[in-house]
Amino acid sequence: MFSWLLALLLALILWGLTSAWLWLVKRRNTENQHGLAALAGMRWREFSQIVHRAMSEQRNLHELVNDEENADRRTSSDFLMEGKERWLISCKHGRAYRLGAASITEMATAQQLTGAGRGVLITEGRVERDGLAAAQKHGIEVLDERNLWRALAPFVPDDTRQAVVGVARREAMRQTGIAALGALTVGLLAGLGYQTTLHEDDALPAAHATGTATIAPDKPPAPAAPVAAETETATPAPAADDTAMAAEDLIQNPDAATLLRYQQAVSKKLAGTPGVISGIWLTRSTLSIERSADDATVWPLICHEVERYPALRTTRIQLNPRPGTNEPVRWRQCSTI
Repeated sequence: MFSWLLALLLALILWGLTSAWLWLVKRRNTENQHGLAALAGMRWREFSQIVHRAMSEQRNLHELVNDEENADRRTSSDFLMEGKERWLISCKHGRAYRLGAASITEMATAQQLTGAGRGVLITEGRVERDGLAAAQKHGIEVLDERNLWRALAPFVPDDTRQAVVGVARREAMRQTGIAALGALTVGLLAGLGYQTTLHEDDALPAAHATGTATIAPDKPPAPAAPVAAETETATPAPAADDTAMAAEDLIQNPDAATLLRYQQAVSKKLAGTPGVISGIWLTRSTLSIERSADDATVWPLICHEVERYPALRTTRIQLNPRPGTNEPVRWRQCSTI
């Protein structure tokens, strides 16, 4: 009995430590990656409005509306704002950017020419180590893939932010369940191993007490009764939402609630598709895909799910670059009108 209590305690400790890491570290990293993908998928006008609002509310800066040069820059990636001193805000919109010291030096020169005392470089990409050193030297603040989502998340539209947070939470819940099964397995193995050791220790004195010259091999302990819950594999029942959708998926122009159910069904299917990490609806007609496999592998699988619903067949699909690659963001459609 004592050995099983120790095994249960071991399983609980392992599960607790793993769950803490999944929710406090892994979930934040997952949310950050999906948040960056959502920001990168926005049009420049929408992204620049979010940046303007963040600079205004977080740093109490306002745009130089009377400055003719700044008026020309409103559609540019660089613009001036002013608080107690003048700031140059430089945006590199996209996840493919890898910025080094040369880009920082170029921004520092532009900062001097515009008379700005402070500068902020904003990108969904990454500033390399030499770029960070140059930014510190020139007094330029960097918001890149490591901290940009946390800075801009409060100013992102509510539906996009909730979608990103929801994906990260569901992923953490799924991984927590897997961790529970793994911790239980480790605990059971530890308990069985401890029981086996006890049986072997008890068998040795009994063998010596017989006084025989030859030591007969110990009879192995009787195996424990198999636990049906651990050996049986449940047969998955057909998904209820698939059955419900089968009667509705021919609606060409559904109402808003029905369209939302279609989109949720597609996102759920894509989350379990090999090579696809997640599918987030940025707008009613834009689906953002995070993937681990190449286009040729995942594209037919994506279209298979999307084309089930006539209302979604012309969806604009944004294929984000695979993690660790320099691939550009691609936009495609499974079907056209």
